[in-house]
Amino acid sequence: MDATLVIPALNEAGAIGDLVRRVPAGAVREIIVVDNGSTDATASVAAAAGARVVREHRRGYGAACWAGVSAVSADTDVVAFLDGDGSQDPAELPEILEPIADGRADFVLGARRRTGGHPAHAMLGTQLIARLISWRHGTHVTDIPPFRAIRVNLLRELDMRDRAFGWPVEMVAKAAARGARIVEVPVSHRPRVAGRSKVSGTVVGSLRAGYAFFVIALRTTRGAA
Repeated sequence: MDATLVIPALNEAGAIGDLVRRVPAGAVREIIVVDNGSTDATASVAAAAGARVVREHRRGYGAACWAGVSAVSADTDVVAFLDGDGSQDPAELPEILEPIADGRADFVLGARRRTGGHPAHAMLGTQLIARLISWRHGTHVTDIPPFRAIRVNLLRELDMRDRAFGWPVEMVAKAAARGARIVEVPVSHRPRVAGRSKVSGTVVGSLRAGYAFFVIALRTTRGAA
């Protein structure tokens, strides 16, 4: 199974080098870091650590993720996503890939354990959205996490539209609507190593994001009805 890891990053120079180096050898064929308009040394640090750097100047989490997907080799089977802030442990990547490799899943979510690494208000919002998606499509999803892996052919079928922070919700909702085999794998989560959260850093920011997530999830589930 040929897998590629995509790491969207914006001003993550303090974390990205160590993150890339900690990806287990042989877990993926290539690591792509998408520099989403950083004003620090994110790109050069990532390249020095061994990643291929792709630049996406249009700001937005979804824009960065899509730029990474567009850059993968044509024969790539699976693409995984990992945040560039160091809040997830790349050593757990093989566990994320395993359910796809052994044929049990089309899409794997790294469900975050309650370790205090993610703000409670942000976690509550994603759990509510996960419940909405689960209820609507008869699946079992407890989190909308950034650490994930998906078959490339499925991802392309989803026709992803969001280019901002609603990308993860759209992906889960559309995959569930198509009846994809979604498996959750528990992963650790810790406070970000460097940089500042663009979404969940404040209660107000989380509320705005939560509302946007709800609208995206509701729109996607209605479209599948």
